Amino acid sequence: MDNLAIVVALVVAASSIAIHLLTRARKRRPANVPPGSLGLPVIGQSLGLLRAMRGGDGGSRWVQDRIDMYGPVSKLSLFGTPTVLLAGPAANKFLFFSSALSTRQPRSVQRILGENSILDLHGADHRRVRGALLEFLRPDMLKRYVGGIDAEVRRHVEENWAGRGSVTVLPLMKRLTFDIISALLFGLERGAVRDALAGDFAHMMKGMWAIPVNLPFTAFSRSLKASGRARRVLAEITREKKASRCQPEHGKAPRSNDLITCLLGLTDGHGERLLTDEEIVDNAMVALIAGHDTSSILMTFMVRHLANDDATLAAMVQEHEEIAMNKGDGEALTWEDLTKMKLTWRVAQEILRVVPPIFGSFRRALEDVEFDGYLIPKGWQVICCKSTHLHEPKPS
Repeated sequence: MDNLAIVVALVVAASSIAIHLLTRARKRRPANVPPGSLGLPVIGQSLGLLRAMRGGDGGSRWVQDRIDMYGPVSKLSLFGTPTVLLAGPAANKFLFFSSALSTRQPRSVQRILGENSILDLHGADHRRVRGALLEFLRPDMLKRYVGGIDAEVRRHVEENWAGRGSVTVLPLMKRLTFDIISALLFGLERGAVRDALAGDFAHMMKGMWAIPVNLPFTAFSRSLKASGRARRVLAEITREKKASRCQPEHGKAPRSNDLITCLLGLTDGHGERLLTDEEIVDNAMVALIAGHDTSSILMTFMVRHLANDDATLAAMVQEHEEIAMNKGDGEALTWEDLTKMKLTWRVAQEILRVVPPIFGSFRRALEDVEFDGYLIPKGWQVICCKSTHLHEPKPS
């Protein structure tokens, strides 16, 4: 009898705990989560998105299909994480101004770029790193880089475009952008180190948007290894530049030579370095990737558009010839010359509008938060598409 009483007591206790946990779960996760499906475990809808992003529209059709099916708010699973996809102007405002969301990249991106990148920081750490990076991007500092960029472009055009009947634009634009950015960010001149870094960078990019499964045959695994090699190169460059700054014969090193030199020279109000070596390496990786893809895609689509728009091409050529008339033979462009390229800048802005080079922005919900009548549970990933102005509302 005593044994029966013990069994009954255990059953009652277990039932009470189960009911309590179910009640808590229901309170924490109301039924009004966005419509959609999380798909297969780990994989979810990742493969479909990756296929769509390789298409000519950069995934815009894929997003529109989801809007047509579920509306501007839907749930799915991307890169092993439950995700809410948002579309529309109100979603953009919510993404950028909601205190319930923090910057957070998919785990695959985080592991490749490092734990200290600005893409995964928030609060005081985000402001500190952002302020340091903006120091390098001040207009008065950017003016100093125009001549170096001009030299890289002239060399690239002479070696890869001059005298050729046809060229494949995107790979060339990617290499040109990489060469310019690696010179500005790391102070890397042409040579074996820059070539090796370019190869590792290409492998790294292939795994950025991949299912984070670290197996030998996966793109993600190859990307992780390439990231490790690239990180070692940047760490060595950082050590060399730090040692150079400490040599008394060099005096006080200028902060504006390149990004790494600039970041090494930044200090807080107490004279302490603003960023650690690890933070410099991680955010140099971010700057390389952020500047590389956006610029190379923009220039590629500008070339494609101008090849089919004779009137705009002629007007741009005239604008550039007027600038060239006032330059000596081989004289580099200046910041003042760039300010005269008003039509060129308007063309670039229109291309950015029609073909956004970035698919979307990722955030992570710090707490349960509501948008458009739907619950976004704490810990879920949130992505808002940059091509939102190109999408149409769900048909009624």
